[in-house]
Amino acid sequence: MSSFDKLADKLMPVANAIGNQRHMQAIRNGLISILPLTIVGSFFVILLNIPIKGYMDFIAPWRDTLDVPFRFTVGLMSLYAAFTIGSFLGKSYKLNDITSGLLAMLATLLMIVPVNIKQGVTVAGEAVAGRYIPVTSLSSQGLFGAIISSLIAIEIYRFIKVRNIEIKMPAGVPPVVASSFSALFPTLAVVLVFWIPRHFLNIDINAIISYIIMPLKGFMTGTNLFGGIVTQFFIDLFWVLGIHGHAVMGPLIRPLWDQAIVQNMELFQSGVSAYELPNIFTEQFFQWYAQMGGTGSTLALVVLFIRSRVIYLKQLGKLSFIPGLFNINEPMIFGAPIVMNPILAIPFILAPMVNTVVVYLFTVSGLIPRMMVKPPFTLPAPLGALITTNWNLIACGLVFICFFISLAIYYPFFKAYEKKMLETELQQKEEEERAKALAEAK
Repeated sequence: MSSFDKLADKLMPVANAIGNQRHMQAIRNGLISILPLTIVGSFFVILLNIPIKGYMDFIAPWRDTLDVPFRFTVGLMSLYAAFTIGSFLGKSYKLNDITSGLLAMLATLLMIVPVNIKQGVTVAGEAVAGRYIPVTSLSSQGLFGAIISSLIAIEIYRFIKVRNIEIKMPAGVPPVVASSFSALFPTLAVVLVFWIPRHFLNIDINAIISYIIMPLKGFMTGTNLFGGIVTQFFIDLFWVLGIHGHAVMGPLIRPLWDQAIVQNMELFQSGVSAYELPNIFTEQFFQWYAQMGGTGSTLALVVLFIRSRVIYLKQLGKLSFIPGLFNINEPMIFGAPIVMNPILAIPFILAPMVNTVVVYLFTVSGLIPRMMVKPPFTLPAPLGALITTNWNLIACGLVFICFFISLAIYYPFFKAYEKKMLETELQQKEEEERAKALAEAK
């Protein structure tokens, strides 16, 4: 048994346990479900910051109005995440998914203390007074609180449901009405569990969670180079072992990534320079620099395959080129294959890590800004880097530097693999010719 097989045997049970755990799946699926909101919100950040002379002055009268879609998409991501996470978790328990989502939202909102405003002014200049919910509590700042509250709310719902503590309606009552009445006790329980600690005992769950999570967030998404390398290493390693790296790492890293890019986005919108944003290692950092063509920076390998003397590799390279441009590389991972391939696994892991270090040095030296929007991951890398760094041309050019670094790292391993494949191809051809000669002799 090879070292890869031994490592896979040890990690596979752990990876499967994480990937199949219902709470982890709910978090991953819930956060992925709100991607359209955060992506569309990102486009409005771009719209408000196009570096064309005179453009900012032109949109100045409508700036606050143009900012509204961002505030109601990205600015409320915790509320949307609470609903989707709660809905997915409830569905996994065979509970009503709509009720589950609503209870998760309710729990998240109950952790917020309304603000009393005796006299204020709206953006439009109108006088206001009354009780208001601080929107910042529902943005990225409250994401981890929303995740925890959603999970707890659904566990409360399930606890009551399995014990049949509910108001049951007669058989002739419409299912929607019956479902609404059966949710009365879970709703009351969720209200009491979250309302009393926060509003009577002044226990701020969001603040506690943020305090606990902050060191991990700083390590994996802030400015810690080692944290960025570790993140990239494990994603690549799991893929090499035939395990979906993003699926395994997603429940842990995606909330951190989402919080990091939204924090950058909000600070950038408030006037902070893109060079001074707090988070370097966002998901976009890895997408556009370390993972061109997909995990493992395989676009460089695709180009090498296209020029290969091995017919199979040449055809695979041609078929994988267009998907690779748009960061879809499953054809390469499973077609080359890279999975469980000791030759190609080394550059698959090494190239993204080297790129991570190179781009980090460019970033901390102030040559390129940090990421501040979240466009679709299928954008070609140069365009993605250009948009996410506030139209920085050096960042766009750095993508090509990273591509050639990946090309150089992959090249010797590609040649070794090509030689092996050529020998196999020649052997198969000789066997076919022998078989043909035998057939003709008969």
